[in-house]
Amino acid sequence: MPEEGAVLVMDTAGAGEHPAAVEQVVEAMDLDAAHELLSAAYGRMRLSAGEQRSTLRMASRTVGSVRFDQLGGHLGLEVDSEPMGTYLFGYLASGRTWYNSGDGDRFYSAGDAFLTALPDRPYTAGAEDPQASMVVFSQAAVDEVAENVRFDGFRPVSPHAAAAWRSTCEHLENELLPVFEGNSLVVANAARLLVATTLATFPNTTFAGTTAADRRDARPRALRRAIAFIEDNAARDITAADIARAARVSIRATQLAFRRHLDTTPMAYLRRVRISCAHADLCARDGSVTTIAARWGYARPSAFAAHYRAAYGVSPSQTLRSG
Repeated sequence: MPEEGAVLVMDTAGAGEHPAAVEQVVEAMDLDAAHELLSAAYGRMRLSAGEQRSTLRMASRTVGSVRFDQLGGHLGLEVDSEPMGTYLFGYLASGRTWYNSGDGDRFYSAGDAFLTALPDRPYTAGAEDPQASMVVFSQAAVDEVAENVRFDGFRPVSPHAAAAWRSTCEHLENELLPVFEGNSLVVANAARLLVATTLATFPNTTFAGTTAADRRDARPRALRRAIAFIEDNAARDITAADIARAARVSIRATQLAFRRHLDTTPMAYLRRVRISCAHADLCARDGSVTTIAARWGYARPSAFAAHYRAAYGVSPSQTLRSG
């Protein structure tokens, strides 16, 4: 039997042949241990009140640039926390919690989705018997999806958006990533999908629009450098920021160049190249439709089939059979 107040840690390897993604399960069996667990996970915090007889269980899985935490237990506590340095979004299945980062108390109950606090702000918080799903990612993960964007609101823009965000989190955490966690391209695309869905769900702001320098840089030379980089690296996990660096201009200028000269976006052009590569693999019968789809970043064959049919007018399976 563990000593009173002990913290139990268990590592569970991910599914399949690739144990790189590890699920860590931690159980804390009194208030001090729970406080230690939360401080390790979310930044330094000071316990200001609570029930001494407490239990807390945390299952954490880090995949790519996103961490999924499942928190549950019997406890009541209040804490003062230093800035986390990351975004921490939550969905409360049961129990109650509240946060205050200097702008008034925000109370959440079962069924609520929320952003806890901004990364650079200290906060106070309280929880009572929470059962919560948490998603953690950094500003760097946001920057890979959208340039100069910061979250600035704590509640979803609508119940419909909140439901879609929650569904996306559950699908990625429970269905897609356990199967494809060894495929770096799928994992990276899944992480960016989650960040993009979060941006569509919670209020955020763009600090800078298109500048005169961006417009001057949106020239064919930059476009050629970007296209060459995409075509040479389509099998790798590359982002809009990577493409802009290769083009030697800003992300905004790269987007303008693609829109001005090709009437598309850098990431749409990348998808077009990957579909073309998948087409070549199908013609060569280099694997099944599912295998080829995953090779080029598609975890869901249905999405791959839709993009493929839009490009070639037939299904991937038809091409595979006739190859």
